[in-house]
Amino acid sequence: MTRSPLPPFDDKTAITKVRMAEDGWNSRDPVKVSLAYTSDCQWRNRAEIFQGRERIVEFLTRKWARELEYRLIKELWAFHGNRIAVRFAYEYRDDSGSWFRAYGNENWEFAEDGLMRQRIASINDLPITEDQRLFHWPLGRRPDDHPGLSALGL
Repeated sequence: MTRSPLPPFDDKTAITKVRMAEDGWNSRDPVKVSLAYTSDCQWRNRAEIFQGRERIVEFLTRKWARELEYRLIKELWAFHGNRIAVRFAYEYRDDSGSWFRAYGNENWEFAEDGLMRQRIASINDLPITEDQRLFHWPLGRRPDDHPGLSALGL
């Protein structure tokens, strides 16, 4: 199985890869998202370190059970060869109705087949009020005409 675009990346293919990842995560479908990673992909997400698709599905299932009304925007930061760095922000509410915006960055390394084999994420959550929310599209894929992080001043 291959997942285009394949490394080495250029401007266009790196931006495409980032948008594909954003779209996948906005689906909030753990199994679908896990298919973008190698079967033995290594993850570091906040304080959790684990490996493999099964663990990715478990992690994302827990995540989206807690982070309700999740909406994410990713933006390319840098790339070289088979590596991409992104920055991102997402908004969600918890089960008590409190809203948050999480800010972070990820470092990705891809195998030759275009699947991600390593993901390292650093994330910080900021409590926000509902009035401070900026991501208002219907759940799912961010519309093409919705501003990205830079346009939103994030």
